Amino acid sequence: MNLPKNNLSSSSIIKLIKEKKSDFWSSEQKKKSLTLFHKAAKEVPAYKSFLKKNKVNPKEIKTWENLQKTQSINKKNYLRKYPLSNLTFQGHLNQPLVFTATSGSTGDPLYFHRSFDLDWQSSIVHELFYLYGQYKKNEPVLVIVCFGMGIWIGGLITYQAFHLVQERGYNVSLVTPGINKEEIFKLIKNLGKIYKNIILCGYPPFIKDIIDEAPSHKINWRRFNVRLLFAAEAFTESFRDYIAKKAYIKNSLLDTMNIYGTADLGTMAFETPLAVLIRRLCAKNQKLFGLIFNNIQETPTLCQYIPSFISFHTIGENILINGYNSMPLINYDLGDHGGVYSFKEIVYRFNKVGLDLEVEIKKAGISKFCYELPFVYVYERKDLSTKLYGAVIYPEHIREALRQSSIESYLTGKFTLTTKYDMKNNEYMEVNCELKKGQRPSLMLKKIIGNEIVKTLLEKNAEYSNNFKSIPNKVEPHIVLWPNESPIYFKPGTKQKWISLVPQPHG
Repeated sequence: MNLPKNNLSSSSIIKLIKEKKSDFWSSEQKKKSLTLFHKAAKEVPAYKSFLKKNKVNPKEIKTWENLQKTQSINKKNYLRKYPLSNLTFQGHLNQPLVFTATSGSTGDPLYFHRSFDLDWQSSIVHELFYLYGQYKKNEPVLVIVCFGMGIWIGGLITYQAFHLVQERGYNVSLVTPGINKEEIFKLIKNLGKIYKNIILCGYPPFIKDIIDEAPSHKINWRRFNVRLLFAAEAFTESFRDYIAKKAYIKNSLLDTMNIYGTADLGTMAFETPLAVLIRRLCAKNQKLFGLIFNNIQETPTLCQYIPSFISFHTIGENILINGYNSMPLINYDLGDHGGVYSFKEIVYRFNKVGLDLEVEIKKAGISKFCYELPFVYVYERKDLSTKLYGAVIYPEHIREALRQSSIESYLTGKFTLTTKYDMKNNEYMEVNCELKKGQRPSLMLKKIIGNEIVKTLLEKNAEYSNNFKSIPNKVEPHIVLWPNESPIYFKPGTKQKWISLVPQPHG
């Protein structure tokens, strides 16, 4: 396949990222997407069949606008309709591939294969994060991969990406304990005698556990220069502030990164210092927040992406992607929602509220690490919420409530939200919360948690607030406290399910 990796070295693509302007990336997105479309239409049996079925003549798709109007693909109408071999270039699997799978949370797992090229693309993002650390020459850095190392993509692609960074001459060492907490604490205590620079990689709730529980294992985070690489879940800026404070992180803009990735296409987009700065400025300015994020309820993840590798566009609020892989995906609907902006469009929105983005960048001291790559913002899928008497309840508001000082010493911050019905068929909302190790459930703690959740929902959720005025007793949450790492809702190391559409047994 004629992929970007074969055309450019890692140093060349990073040079482009640093130097090229917004218009270049807009042109690059259109050019690469059209090239991918025509290549897939010619060489991928499944896509050729899909286009024919939908009466699309590839020869008529000559512009970016034409391509955007082409029928979208998804898991249901494409990936599950064709044999796995037909989804790849040349229609066969007789080539070196790496397989990973989806979690299966919305059905049977889907298996995705990728070639070396996708790992290489991911390594560019990981190299950029390394560079944000501004390590001294030959200063050793230990990367601890705390993602699951099984069939899922997170652990394997993170390891492979940093391994490629190693091969480029960076002084990076790797260790892969996966989700084994005891092993993680043991290696930090032992290898911490040698390595002061540590990058922890993992799901946000799991990394929070590691940060919170480390002192009980006689680990003092002050002794280290800790940086954090997350993936797979959104989180708020208050979460970032909390974890930065606990881990004594020097600069949240440079020392934390959340990756927007999937088993489908690996590392698709990533937080940059600029993206985090914009997100934080939006949190302080509601007018700016509305102009960029359209006044949605949740705080979206805001990332930048490299159009030489992947592109995003939207139909309504649905995010569609075009991505090179051994299994190429064109106009692919992941089921995520949000929006896409060029760098120029972001600058324009800042100007509309009287802010100069360049001035804000200089004030934050991140000019060296700002790129004019395009942006994508993503908020949780519409099925990742629950309803209570018609009010849509989002996990983010519950997360915020559980981080209050009155309860944060008792809970890990992980929970699962579900709507249930009592014996009289009355609807109620149940919040299943995980206790920290050594903590015991109590009626008083349940009451405090319930009060904090109600208080936050009244402030943040107009629908809930309206219901509370007329039926307060009906919409008060039912709190269930579970032991630490209880397998029903809080199986260690797995991706946390914040919403359960199928109620589980009562604790």
